[in-house]
Amino acid sequence: MRLSKLLVILLVLVLGTTLAQQRPRVVIPTGSTGGVFFFYGQAIAKLLSEAGVADATAQQTGGSYDNLLLLRDRTDPASRTYYCALATTDSALVTYTGEEPRFAQRKADMQRIMFYMYPSLIHIVTTESSGIKFVGDLRGKRVSTGQPGSSTENLALLVLKGAGVDVREFAKRERLPAAESAKALSEGTIDAYFWVGGVPTASVVELAQSLTRKGDQIKLVDSPRTGPTAQLLMKEFPGIITTGVLPKSAYGTKDNVFALFTGNVFLCPASMPDDLAAAIMKAVFSNLQTLVTATAAARDTTIKNTVDLVNQKMVIPFHPGALRYLREIGAIR
Repeated sequence: MRLSKLLVILLVLVLGTTLAQQRPRVVIPTGSTGGVFFFYGQAIAKLLSEAGVADATAQQTGGSYDNLLLLRDRTDPASRTYYCALATTDSALVTYTGEEPRFAQRKADMQRIMFYMYPSLIHIVTTESSGIKFVGDLRGKRVSTGQPGSSTENLALLVLKGAGVDVREFAKRERLPAAESAKALSEGTIDAYFWVGGVPTASVVELAQSLTRKGDQIKLVDSPRTGPTAQLLMKEFPGIITTGVLPKSAYGTKDNVFALFTGNVFLCPASMPDDLAAAIMKAVFSNLQTLVTATAAARDTTIKNTVDLVNQKMVIPFHPGALRYLREIGAIR
């Protein structure tokens, strides 16, 4: 009797190990702490694991470009390991085409869009007491332009170029991630910083609260919807950079903010099997409320927004498995 029980236990263990080995591994590079990517990616990984779609884990990174490099270089179909990237649409575009220098020799043309996530605001964060009202006022100030090589830094430099501001005109230039930039502004070691992320970004919310306790108030600098800055960005990323108004309720600013936005997409490698891609789509869109609970920016992760992106006919193709899922639910023909 004992021997038969032992054999049963061993059989269960062997079968369990075999099934685990059969399950693919999905790694989701995210972003820096304090940014929406960090929380969004963790939530997606948890969803996929709990749905039994894959053994999924999230990995902290410097953001979009790091994520796309990992998708390109670390995906290994032979071992059923797939890196799926969270990325801004502007970074996805220039890496796909090879316009980004790090992808000039070996493009990320194997990336495929799965779904639209949410829009990201090009934040230019400062305080009411700083006296900074326009991008040109950053001259002579201590400014963080974002983590080196990040989408934030890339867009920050374009915004500055459009406004005719050279980083050499800063009193000091820092290149800090989101949470570190917010901390530096709160402590008074910088005067302003750039951050490209979803609304609300947790570190910006915390900064607003910290400044209020100190008797100051958070301020977001307007990004003119017309003029050289907007024209430059829209020329650089046609159909990707959009304009809008951020309500003052978002972060408790004194006024509404004229703003520039870029989109965010979830991408997986072309080598990912269609069945796995379709299963990822089903797991995500069957658990949207769980995703929104994890990060409020996910309220814009909708079938409609993804279909709108499909109809926009972006240069980067959609994954066939993602399209198959959209057809199965009747969202596209």
